[in-house]
Amino acid sequence: MKNLFITSAFLVLLFASCDSNDSDNNNSTDTPELTLVTSSNTSGKITYTDLLAAAPMVKSFTIASLDAEGISYNSETDAVIVASRTNNKLETYTGIKSALKAGTDNLTLSISSLTGEFTNARETAVSGDIVVVAQDQLASNGMINKFFVYKKTAANFSLVKTFTTDFKLWGIHINGNDLYAVADLTGDLVFFKDFMNNASGTITATKRVTIAGLTRSHGITYSSSDDVMILTDVASATSGTDGGLIVIKNFSTVFNATMTGGTIALMNQIRVYGPNSTLGNPVDVAYDTVTKKIYVAERLNAGGQVLTFNYPTMTGDFAPVNVRAEAGVTSVFILRK
Repeated sequence: MKNLFITSAFLVLLFASCDSNDSDNNNSTDTPELTLVTSSNTSGKITYTDLLAAAPMVKSFTIASLDAEGISYNSETDAVIVASRTNNKLETYTGIKSALKAGTDNLTLSISSLTGEFTNARETAVSGDIVVVAQDQLASNGMINKFFVYKKTAANFSLVKTFTTDFKLWGIHINGNDLYAVADLTGDLVFFKDFMNNASGTITATKRVTIAGLTRSHGITYSSSDDVMILTDVASATSGTDGGLIVIKNFSTVFNATMTGGTIALMNQIRVYGPNSTLGNPVDVAYDTVTKKIYVAERLNAGGQVLTFNYPTMTGDFAPVNVRAEAGVTSVFILRK
């Protein structure tokens, strides 16, 4: 996505894509692509959809993790990466296109990180060969909220840095050198400038702001080309009617004008809430900058649904333009080339 070098004492990285939205990645390719992939925490499957097909068909594949989060897809290697909550490790599964042609179901686990370096993973942010895992506090990890930074090689995932935070983690998004995170159980957005240039240990936020009217955020994605930030609000975890989407246009201007500890007002937001939206617990979000479609992983209603919304131009209770069942859906990722 954002082509920018960062340097540390031990590596030089080219950041090219991030979390659940790779729509800004416009690297040249012979054949255009627009691919949607999803993960689940109940089915042991991931899905793959070629959205440029004349009649897009959802294809599901079995993986070795019943519970998976933070999916991403690389078309050059034809591989997905997930953070396995079943096995507590990063996993790469390859051969999707060949499996499609052969009509087979199972994907091959090609590489993984060491088991147990993290537990209770909630999201990943992928940029080139770097994968950041957000660990949410749980008894199994000593109630520690932490970022795990891995470098992917042909053979494994190598843990290169860890950062402990003082707030509960869920959604994360890399933008160049920087990282955005939502503070779970709050309506706060946290920003880390030059994220990878920090030394391992406790990391201090560069800025933390509150999004007015947001009860509890989980999903996050940002488009630098459109300068749009999109956040999801799950609100009450037990309610299937109080979730929402928040879109912040001209985000960099709005964010820079908001002081640390300040609030991004309702007047700077476009909000999608209400019964027509069918948003209850929207746990992840992705955005395509060309079609202006917003894709949401709705975890609660109907046992899991992938919802597609047109980009809203005003606040309102708008229905999704497409709804499909996806048992236990936890994450969505868009790749456009």
